[in-house]
Amino acid sequence: MERALTDFSAGHVIQPLRRIIPVPQHNGRMGSMPAVYGDVLGAKLVNVFPDNRSRDLPTHQALIVLFRADTGEPLAVLDGRLITELRTAAVSAVATRLLSPPQASSLAIFGSGVQARAHFRALSLVRNFTDVRIWSRTPENAQALAEEIGGRATTAEEAARGADVVVTVTNSAEPILRGKWLKKGALVNAVGAVGALRREVDTETMRGAVIVDSREAAMAESGDVLLANAQIHAELGELLSGMEPMPQAEISVFKSLGLAVEDLAAAKLVLDIVHSSRSRMVH
Repeated sequence: MERALTDFSAGHVIQPLRRIIPVPQHNGRMGSMPAVYGDVLGAKLVNVFPDNRSRDLPTHQALIVLFRADTGEPLAVLDGRLITELRTAAVSAVATRLLSPPQASSLAIFGSGVQARAHFRALSLVRNFTDVRIWSRTPENAQALAEEIGGRATTAEEAARGADVVVTVTNSAEPILRGKWLKKGALVNAVGAVGALRREVDTETMRGAVIVDSREAAMAESGDVLLANAQIHAELGELLSGMEPMPQAEISVFKSLGLAVEDLAAAKLVLDIVHSSRSRMVH
């Protein structure tokens, strides 16, 4: 993900903005995310259907299709649901390693679903969190996750106060995190809200140094950025490469929207691993 983000910000990726098709009769939407990256081109088709919870189905369904970039020949069709889950959390881990203090030990997670679990696993690879707080709009879900990962369920304010790293991975369209709760030096990974009218964090939070995966995407589909009239400091890939200076604000916010290049890079990694495994089996 670090390499993909760096290449994206350096202009080595062809990637238009994703297209969203609403499916209002079923309270869903489908996104189309194409890109050309290195020796592959392809696209992810991702469906988001929040009402699937009542059907005991994942709210996100996706497929990723890969082709050779030089000939256009098909290479693979992959299940995009797990890849989306893991690459999203991996990108937040990249931001956390770069933007949070090395000694960061307290983590607040707003949300209790798939991405909450994925983020706990991924962020734990880059920081040693000894104090993990969980908040969810469904308290029993927060308690279940807390017991599962060795954290503690609490209120939103208590979760955020004093936390070194805060992750918001909810389906909320209104702010659930307040900037007045955050301590100096905190990093917020704002992940859940996608759409120009949806936001998870308030305007005070967005007065911090705002880092995005894509400026173009943030200015088109991030309510967290648009509704707060936030100023973007840099893309994450620009910080990774040194193209832009590290932020000096008291609070840093990484607004993650998800990029097609991340899906292609992750899918290509899976394909390479499969080919390598088959090669070892043959020999």
